[in-house]
Amino acid sequence: MSSSLVSALACALVLSLCSVVLSEAPAFQKLPVPGSRSGPEAFAFDSTGKGFYTGVSGGKILKYTPETGYVDFAQTSKPANKIWCEGVLGTVLAQICGRPAGIAFDEKTGDLYIADAPLGLHVVSKAGGLATKIADSVDGKPFKFLDGLDVDPTTGDVYFTSFSSKFTPAQVYIAVGLKDASGKLFKYEAATKKITVLVEGLSGSAGCAVSSDGSFVLVGEFIKSKIQRHWIKGPKAGQTEEFTSNVTNPDNIKRIGSTGNFWVASVVNVGLKATNPSAVKIDSEGKVLQTVPLKDTFGDTLVSEANEFNGSLYVGTLLGPFAAVLKL
Repeated sequence: MSSSLVSALACALVLSLCSVVLSEAPAFQKLPVPGSRSGPEAFAFDSTGKGFYTGVSGGKILKYTPETGYVDFAQTSKPANKIWCEGVLGTVLAQICGRPAGIAFDEKTGDLYIADAPLGLHVVSKAGGLATKIADSVDGKPFKFLDGLDVDPTTGDVYFTSFSSKFTPAQVYIAVGLKDASGKLFKYEAATKKITVLVEGLSGSAGCAVSSDGSFVLVGEFIKSKIQRHWIKGPKAGQTEEFTSNVTNPDNIKRIGSTGNFWVASVVNVGLKATNPSAVKIDSEGKVLQTVPLKDTFGDTLVSEANEFNGSLYVGTLLGPFAAVLKL
């Protein structure tokens, strides 16, 4: 073997090792939320592209820009402005203060839709302030524990999930321990204001995401480590099928623009403890394209969302005190 070939192979080996190291320890920037709030759980981005919106404990939606940091934008309850709501962590007082979980903009109207875990489905205009409650039940049955939410980019219809229809957010560990399978996927039709149940019997239905062409919606089952696909239109419209089991304990799912790919927040759930958090990119057939390890940034905290926007990956957490962003 020639010396030049040996040198070339050595260089290739060094480069490959360097890429492995970089993939194992991505350089995330931490963005701590103000005060004693916790859990920037999900993200939404408006048309300006200058920052993000996120819901935190105590019922507030915060807006973040590099110039101003975090500022109050909206809330899902009147008490959320009280000092005793601003100081709560996790799901403490969530039934009174609110706990925004899934959020997403209707890109055409500028309205922000909010799945508040204990208080129901809400909407707030681009001016912010106190959100309007759309519903906290369907067919006389309380939602109990809302979680994920997405807006169909083609119709403006809203898809959202309940993690459980039996247990509240404060009882999430009971739901996981008992392997609850009472979660649901709902649709809110913006034109008619009607809410329908699309899928029942889901096991910890955390996140959901509509495809960029509006043909289907994905819904995760955290407890079963599966993602289901519900067809919105086409020859399979109304049918639900298993999409993938390649992502362990999937939480929120977010489409990546019009690429046809999705980011999924993932952990390995052992008993009631989440370990090895990661962001997993999958394609429209459920194939894993990339995995970004998050343990160096989040430890064994339960990551709740990975959301790509303008060349950066934003990662949220259910209980942690900061969001994190990685330039891709």
